Amino acid sequence: MIKKEEEVVAEAPPAPGPSTPAAPPVRPPSSPPADEDRFSMDGLEGLTMADLLGPAPDRRGGSGGAAPRGAAAADAAPAAASRQARTVDDFDFDEEAFLAALEENAPVGTTGEVVKGVVIGMESDGVYVDIGGKAPGFMPKSECGLGVITNLKERFPKGLAIEVLVTREQNADGMVTISARALALRHSWEKVRQLEKEGKVVQVKVSGFNRGGVTCDLEGLRGFIPRSQLNDGENHEALVGQTLGVAFLEVNGETRKLVLSEKRAATAARFATLEVGQLVEGHVASVKPYGYFVDLGGVSGLLHHSCVTGGVLRDLREAFQQGEPIKALITAIDPARGRIALNTALLEGPAGELLIAKETVMAEAEDRAHRARSLLRQQEQDAG
Repeated sequence: MIKKEEEVVAEAPPAPGPSTPAAPPVRPPSSPPADEDRFSMDGLEGLTMADLLGPAPDRRGGSGGAAPRGAAAADAAPAAASRQARTVDDFDFDEEAFLAALEENAPVGTTGEVVKGVVIGMESDGVYVDIGGKAPGFMPKSECGLGVITNLKERFPKGLAIEVLVTREQNADGMVTISARALALRHSWEKVRQLEKEGKVVQVKVSGFNRGGVTCDLEGLRGFIPRSQLNDGENHEALVGQTLGVAFLEVNGETRKLVLSEKRAATAARFATLEVGQLVEGHVASVKPYGYFVDLGGVSGLLHHSCVTGGVLRDLREAFQQGEPIKALITAIDPARGRIALNTALLEGPAGELLIAKETVMAEAEDRAHRARSLLRQQEQDAG
């Protein structure tokens, strides 16, 4: 027993003295940290990226060492609290300058847009035009106008202000392709459509022929007149170089179809002599369930059953028979579609007078037409 106590005493470490350093206390082995402790975000609030990365390396070669997490959080918290949040207003941000930069770099000219510019130079294959973009617009020689242009310098001197159509938007260099020819063609189609709408007769010069008819030029556009629409379709080859009066059959700028008719020109010329409110004479060409077709000498007008009389009309043949002469007022004209609307009810005194005294109404039609025209003008003013 005594021996064991001595062994125990001998194995015990000596008490620290003045010259003996104290040994560190022995710690029991700790268990590995739980997952929730390992991934805890406690203490990271308020840290910046600089805090997380640690201090910069010491220029003298030291690494600087990272402070313990708790100490870093404690040091960063006051700094984060004292640092004010930055806003956009703290930066040098000028909205007007930003918008001006966008405007300066915005594409100039989209396909189909009409732009104005000034000629600034040319080459053998085209003309350069300043249209306000970061690069000039280029107009190929073939797009400089209708027809053949032999002298570009004479036609487009430097400083000439012109209007062109954008045919291709800017490329990588900021240059757009423009065309004076395309713009001229657009204006030509617009003018031709207006002429068609008004039912005009136009003069064209025959420039060529083929098996189906002859070709001609109108406002810079190529027109076609079928042989069936020529007064002398059997000898259409002999018409080359001659000038013909023609009317419009088809005008389509999308498909570039311009079909004309010499035969219809006579009808169009007749339309040109007619106007709303005019009293016309003709004869009943045919009787249909919806009214009468009236031959007015080269053109046909429609007298609808609702416009025959103000009385009760049980059968159209109560008023007029086929082949019978008739006088009527024009109430509407559509030259493009070749339509003329007629009215005899406006010539009546009391409603239904035409059914019981048709000869009187027709005999006094000229005088009654004056009163009817005044009524029509009043109706137009009320509608306007």
